[in-house]
Amino acid sequence: MVNKLKTRHNQVLLALLVALSIVAAIFISPASYSQPSSKIAPPALSSLRQNQTGYELRGVWLTNIDSDVLFQRDRLSTALQRLHELNFNTVYPTVWNWGYTLYPSRVAKREIGRSLDPTPGLQRRDILKEVVQQGHQKGIGVIPWFEFGFMAPADSALAKRHPDWLTSRRDGTRIWKEGTHDRVWLNPFHPKVQQFIKSLIIEIASNYDIDGIQFDDHFGLPSELGYDAFTVKLYQVEHQGKRPPNNSQDPEWLSWRADKITQFMQQVFKEVKVRKPNCLLSVAPNPQSISYKLFLADWERWERQGLIEELILQVYRDDLNLFISELGYPEVQAARRHIPVSIGILSGLKDRHVPARQIQNQVAAVRQRGFAGVSFFFYETLWNLTKEQSTERQTVFRRIFPASVERPNLLNGWTPTS
Repeated sequence: MVNKLKTRHNQVLLALLVALSIVAAIFISPASYSQPSSKIAPPALSSLRQNQTGYELRGVWLTNIDSDVLFQRDRLSTALQRLHELNFNTVYPTVWNWGYTLYPSRVAKREIGRSLDPTPGLQRRDILKEVVQQGHQKGIGVIPWFEFGFMAPADSALAKRHPDWLTSRRDGTRIWKEGTHDRVWLNPFHPKVQQFIKSLIIEIASNYDIDGIQFDDHFGLPSELGYDAFTVKLYQVEHQGKRPPNNSQDPEWLSWRADKITQFMQQVFKEVKVRKPNCLLSVAPNPQSISYKLFLADWERWERQGLIEELILQVYRDDLNLFISELGYPEVQAARRHIPVSIGILSGLKDRHVPARQIQNQVAAVRQRGFAGVSFFFYETLWNLTKEQSTERQTVFRRIFPASVERPNLLNGWTPTS
């Protein structure tokens, strides 16, 4: 009876954690649908002044999901010019998504069979080269983003060509639902998978004049996975033949897998720095408890080990009090003493409008607490995919960023505030 109760407790806990993960991943909050105001109201908080360090991150993610900003040269050029005019100073363009690279890649050609995402608007182009050249001409930092990390579409060429690279649950199933999409996960413990991902990273760091490389929670693994034959055998070798616990949330089993991913991060950091010492390592995760327990991404430990040189915490919340509370977590405050810590703010989704007033209030809250800056997810919802007029939204960002300022850079003179 006690064992059954314990099992039931673990199941309930796991269900709760999965629910929280879904909330964090798709940013669902009822409040987001109850604020349809079409007029721009002033922020409830009194101050929109930037922080007092002389530096501020003003970033935005550029993705190919629900966005066409990357699919035409003119459209991309117009977007970068508009961001420059509104005093943004950093962009995070996706370079690894949907099982393809968004730049011409010899590594991808070898392992996937295609050197570039087949979307028509990307052909005969190198969008990363375009972003780097035009961004730097405008004083905008460019930090390519490995959006999918170890994840891939279930029907992707990558998954079909390398089924032995995939991991699974204890029952052998591999499909991991992300909204309506069927995903699979590459096994981050498999040496061939590690070599593939590392080769993509090295390829970019070696061939492009980038300012950094960024990862997020997808550079981990859903904690329900890791029961594939390769990983089970690896665990048994290190545990005198003992198999992994049936409970995917077992503390030692969580720690063992998270430690392996941390060891891979150490390799990535070293390889990048050998080739490009001034390329910073950026991570944009969920709060630590979600990242670790649900995705085995122990970014708190990565930061303590000096593997992170820029942290952008995803705080995609509608409730301002909840938003503010997550800024105060101890691990977040500890990181601020070592590296620039900025806050990721949701500017909207395809089916979710975020009012300009909410954005203003959250920026003000971030600045009042002395963080290094903000980055918005994602470009299209800044002023295109929104219920408010595009000109009104741009006026808001002009008010938030009235003058240009340098981005904080740990490798170029940034120091923490006292």
